[in-house]
Amino acid sequence: MTNPSPNEPPAAPGHDCPLCPRLAAFREAQRAEHPDWFNAPVPDFGDREGRLAIVGLAPGLWGANRTGRPFTGDYAGGLLYATLAKYGLAEGEFAGRADDGLALKGAVIANAVRCVPPENKPTPEEIKTCRRFLEPDLKALPNLRVVVALGQIAHQSAIKALGGKLPKYRFAHGAEHRLPSGMLLIDSYHCSRYNQNTGRLTPEMFEAVFARAVELADGSAPQMR
Repeated sequence: MTNPSPNEPPAAPGHDCPLCPRLAAFREAQRAEHPDWFNAPVPDFGDREGRLAIVGLAPGLWGANRTGRPFTGDYAGGLLYATLAKYGLAEGEFAGRADDGLALKGAVIANAVRCVPPENKPTPEEIKTCRRFLEPDLKALPNLRVVVALGQIAHQSAIKALGGKLPKYRFAHGAEHRLPSGMLLIDSYHCSRYNQNTGRLTPEMFEAVFARAVELADGSAPQMR
């Protein structure tokens, strides 16, 4: 087997991926109800030469499942892409559409689960099944140094995909972990509407995570906290 080009992702789930029956059935129901939506496993988005990867939970029903681009079309994307732009990781204007011309520079976004789950809640088995795509995808990024995990499920899946073992690495907002491979992972609360509206996650808290991630990715902050 040949290794994928660093400019191309490794094998991704197909348009009609059948591996998770519950998710496949939900996807078919959405296709019937919204035939003009993307309604398929959502691919990664960004610069595959970058040093930073962001791992989210799963596509939102009215967000990435509708538009086909991670964190695009729902509330969570506003804070994420504004923060990426602030730290030089995004170029262009984010307008909540997959065709808005936005591009990432030095970063790539992936989800732990590629298909939209009912009520935004994938099962443990679905998370485990989809890790077969997350693991090779992260390993295929030639310059990757730092991973930001958005939420506890993304944290757990990223830790396992990168060769770590739970519960050695515990989730906490702003927590930093060095994995056996030397990869660094930083945790953040998910930028969901709920977390933002309740004050669990503020823009300042979110920006602090990415400021630190950029320092570590660039090698300007050699020491972990």
